[in-house]
Amino acid sequence: MAEPLKLAADIGGTFTDIVLEQGSKRWSGKLLTTTQAPEIAVLEGAASLIAEAGFKPKDVDVFIHGTTLATNALIERKGAVTAFITTEGFRDVIEQGYEKRFDHYDLNIDRATPLVPRHLRLTVQERLAANGDVLIPLNEHHIAGLAETIRRENAGAVAIGFLHAYAHDAHEKRVRDLLQPLLPEGVTICISSEVAPEIREYERFSTTVANAYVRPLMAGYLERLQVGLEQMGLNAPLYLMMSGGGLTTLETAARFPIRLVESGPAGGAILASRIAQQCKLPEVLSFDMGGTTAKICLLSHGEPERAHRFEIARAYRDMKGSGIPVRIPVIEMVEIGAGGGSIARVDKLGRLTVGPDSAGSTPGPVAYGRGGTMPTVTDANINLGKIEPSFFAGGKIPLREDDCAAALARVIGEPLKLEGQWAAAGVAEIVEENMANAARVHAIERGKDIAGCTMIAFGGGAPLHACRLAEKVGISHIIVPKGAGVGSAIGFLQAPIAYEITKSAIVSLDDFDATRVNALISQMIHDATAVVKRALGKAKPQVRIVADGRYVGQGHEIQIAIPGRTLTARDGKVLKAAFEKAYETVYNLTIPGQQAEITTWSVTVSSTVRAPAPAKRAGKRKGPAPLHVRKVHDAGAGKALPTPVYWRFDLPPGTTLKGPAIIAEHETSTIVTPRFSVTIDSVGYIHLERQS
Repeated sequence: MAEPLKLAADIGGTFTDIVLEQGSKRWSGKLLTTTQAPEIAVLEGAASLIAEAGFKPKDVDVFIHGTTLATNALIERKGAVTAFITTEGFRDVIEQGYEKRFDHYDLNIDRATPLVPRHLRLTVQERLAANGDVLIPLNEHHIAGLAETIRRENAGAVAIGFLHAYAHDAHEKRVRDLLQPLLPEGVTICISSEVAPEIREYERFSTTVANAYVRPLMAGYLERLQVGLEQMGLNAPLYLMMSGGGLTTLETAARFPIRLVESGPAGGAILASRIAQQCKLPEVLSFDMGGTTAKICLLSHGEPERAHRFEIARAYRDMKGSGIPVRIPVIEMVEIGAGGGSIARVDKLGRLTVGPDSAGSTPGPVAYGRGGTMPTVTDANINLGKIEPSFFAGGKIPLREDDCAAALARVIGEPLKLEGQWAAAGVAEIVEENMANAARVHAIERGKDIAGCTMIAFGGGAPLHACRLAEKVGISHIIVPKGAGVGSAIGFLQAPIAYEITKSAIVSLDDFDATRVNALISQMIHDATAVVKRALGKAKPQVRIVADGRYVGQGHEIQIAIPGRTLTARDGKVLKAAFEKAYETVYNLTIPGQQAEITTWSVTVSSTVRAPAPAKRAGKRKGPAPLHVRKVHDAGAGKALPTPVYWRFDLPPGTTLKGPAIIAEHETSTIVTPRFSVTIDSVGYIHLERQS
């Protein structure tokens, strides 16, 4: 039987990437994102690629999709008018936040504006204690008045969040059941005990509000996409990539769209994980640079770090604490405004700055000729000779080299009195230093030695900057996988069907209640399995259990693994030892004699993914003659150097080259600086190794 035909689509801020795969055969393409109607680029790109590969839409067996639509709706405030119902006296929790300044030295800081204005934050008389005792009974007579306000304000979504509902959800469910019949058809209601059943009411409330805010938009988008696919004749099952690295069904994605906010970057981390396993790499730094942002993720023994907290719509894009926190399963990474579309300018102090704002796909970089007037990182790379115009986006986007050179001279060169390529060189140096600094900080915060990592570079921009970034942070080994320019979409095809459930339940590790924990985990496994059961079919699911632990009295937790078996009272000591080992890794100390506890438990049920074929170094062989030679500016030399250009697919396994060189392909180009050499391994990956 033929291998299944799998289709993946990743919508980014600038490009939409499409990948079609059958066994070892792969076809891919890039096209500019259609911002106003993202499904158009997906449908057009999919139809074109399927036809190019010689198939018909009905031949596709599975379609996997990741999108930034929910993220963009939150950033641009284009979601539904949303009302928030909470316990009387707590309407302002989502605006008060943590009640602390994220930047102590900026007297004029702007916090992220709440998604729900104050007049739509409604309250009801009710109060449950942390142990479930009813302190104030639910006043059901208030519900009709709440419904009248919601109708009058034309709200399309309602979020409900009560105190201690993470553990005791009776009042939330009762209000939902009473309210729904009183509202117009189509108004969606989300309750915190289903969206984010975890401690800390601010984060739980903000997550529930964010989910309600984007749910009508996402439901409409997914419906339009599904109709478009049916009209094409593509009736394969549709799965959505989640921020935690697993795939979920269309129904679950429409119910909890907040879980899709980091779907693209998660696909990239899954790709890096597979490559780390293939190449047996103990420590990896994943470097994913696209058109709008750069993402850096650390992996140990093939596994990325995971977390349950993420910030959206930061008022200061690179400032932690300035956004809206959401409690969702997410792969831990740092994301900065450093992509191909990041805009370069000279600020009021005469400093060259790059990003965080991006030209996106509309108008895009100046070189695209779509109305952009401000130079971007892509314009700088073109001016430096790093991008082959004939290969860019498969030749589908003609580049205006003279226009981008003129924009760099006008916006950067003239104010700073820089001539020739120095304006572009300055833009490249700034963006690379921004990424290097983010990587250093991310590694230090996690107790990692960044110089001991192998870098895996993918995305349309990463291979252009990988060598220079590696030089800055001390990395000596880089891998550029096949299909690097559409790496996240390839990662979608390698991700498991999975669903994660997280629930708060505080349990002491010094007086461990194994019976309570076993019952809790068993119920969570049952609930997670119910979500993925239909997609899994007869396959046996895998179960992964983790928990967040802390010393009693602390306000932050560290994640540890929980054994997948029936626990006993003796496991309290085992788990405490695991917690203290993880604590020491991060803080280089433990607190002798201090009691520890678990606050939150997480269960992931997933399908089994076939292990990747191992990648091996092939016997050395001389590379082919270059296609031609072009001048490329080298930061180390401080001048343009004659640089041979090779077509990636002309380089068989075992090929060795020395820098400088350009290894071009349709979706990206790998820039090899003079300090690096190249070898091609048995599966076609490019290995760049720094020469001593």
